[in-house]
Amino acid sequence: MEELILNLKKQIIEVLNLEEIKPEDIDENAPLFGEGLALDSIDALELIVLMEKNYGIKIKDPNEGKEIFKSVRVMAEYIEQHRTK
Repeated sequence: MEELILNLKKQIIEVLNLEEIKPEDIDENAPLFGEGLALDSIDALELIVLMEKNYGIKIKDPNEGKEIFKSVRVMAEYIEQHRTK
Protein backbone atom coordinates (compact mmCIF):
# COMPACT_ATOMS: atom_id res chain seq x y z
CA MET A 1 0.00 0.00 0.00
CA GLU A 2 2.81 2.45 0.86
CA GLU A 3 4.43 1.85 -2.53
CA LEU A 4 1.10 2.52 -4.27
CA ILE A 5 0.67 5.75 -2.28
CA LEU A 6 4.15 6.93 -3.28
CA ASN A 7 3.48 6.06 -6.94
CA LEU A 8 0.15 7.90 -6.81
CA LYS A 9 1.83 11.01 -5.39
CA LYS A 10 4.39 10.94 -8.21
CA GLN A 11 1.67 10.44 -10.83
CA ILE A 12 -0.44 13.29 -9.42
CA ILE A 13 2.57 15.62 -9.46
CA GLU A 14 3.36 14.66 -13.06
CA VAL A 15 -0.21 14.74 -14.43
CA LEU A 16 -1.08 18.06 -12.75
CA ASN A 17 2.32 19.67 -13.44
CA LEU A 18 2.92 20.40 -9.76
CA GLU A 19 6.63 20.95 -10.37
CA GLU A 20 7.27 22.78 -7.11
CA ILE A 21 5.91 19.90 -5.02
CA LYS A 22 7.76 16.70 -4.08
CA PRO A 23 6.00 13.43 -3.16
CA GLU A 24 7.04 13.82 0.49
CA ASP A 25 5.33 17.26 0.56
CA ILE A 26 1.94 15.61 0.02
CA ASP A 27 0.19 14.32 3.13
CA GLU A 28 -1.63 11.17 2.00
CA ASN A 29 -4.45 11.89 4.46
CA ALA A 30 -4.91 15.57 3.51
CA PRO A 31 -7.85 16.60 1.32
CA LEU A 32 -7.02 16.95 -2.36
CA PHE A 33 -9.71 19.59 -2.95
CA GLY A 34 -10.40 22.77 -1.01
CA GLU A 35 -7.56 22.65 1.48
CA GLY A 36 -4.57 20.31 1.14
CA LEU A 37 -3.47 20.44 -2.50
CA ALA A 38 -6.38 22.78 -3.32
CA LEU A 39 -7.18 21.07 -6.61
CA ASP A 40 -10.06 22.21 -8.83
CA SER A 41 -12.57 20.60 -11.20
CA ILE A 42 -10.11 20.53 -14.12
CA ASP A 43 -7.67 18.65 -11.89
CA ALA A 44 -10.47 16.20 -11.05
CA LEU A 45 -10.83 15.38 -14.75
CA GLU A 46 -7.08 14.75 -14.95
CA LEU A 47 -7.30 12.39 -11.95
CA ILE A 48 -10.16 10.49 -13.61
CA VAL A 49 -8.01 10.01 -16.72
CA LEU A 50 -5.06 8.93 -14.55
CA MET A 51 -7.20 6.28 -12.80
CA GLU A 52 -8.49 4.92 -16.10
CA LYS A 53 -5.17 4.97 -17.95
CA ASN A 54 -2.91 3.63 -15.18
CA TYR A 55 -5.27 1.34 -13.26
CA GLY A 56 -8.13 0.47 -15.62
CA ILE A 57 -10.69 2.11 -13.32
CA LYS A 58 -13.59 3.98 -14.92
CA ILE A 59 -15.38 6.50 -12.73
CA LYS A 60 -18.80 7.27 -14.17
CA ASP A 61 -20.62 8.79 -11.22
CA PRO A 62 -19.38 12.26 -10.14
CA ASN A 63 -20.51 11.58 -6.58
CA GLU A 64 -18.36 8.46 -6.53
CA GLY A 65 -15.42 10.59 -7.71
CA LYS A 66 -15.90 12.98 -4.80
CA GLU A 67 -15.53 10.06 -2.39
CA ILE A 68 -12.55 8.49 -4.19
CA PHE A 69 -10.60 11.74 -4.46
CA LYS A 70 -10.89 12.72 -0.78
CA SER A 71 -7.17 12.01 -0.25
CA VAL A 72 -4.27 10.09 -1.75
CA ARG A 73 -4.81 7.30 0.81
CA VAL A 74 -8.51 6.95 -0.13
CA MET A 75 -7.52 6.83 -3.81
CA ALA A 76 -4.95 4.10 -3.07
CA GLU A 77 -7.47 2.04 -1.10
CA TYR A 78 -9.98 2.33 -3.96
CA ILE A 79 -7.33 1.32 -6.50
CA GLU A 80 -6.36 -1.72 -4.41
CA GLN A 81 -9.97 -2.90 -4.43
CA HIS A 82 -10.91 -2.08 -8.04
CA ARG A 83 -7.82 -2.07 -10.28
CA THR A 84 -7.86 -4.07 -13.49
CA LYS A 85 -4.25 -3.29 -14.52
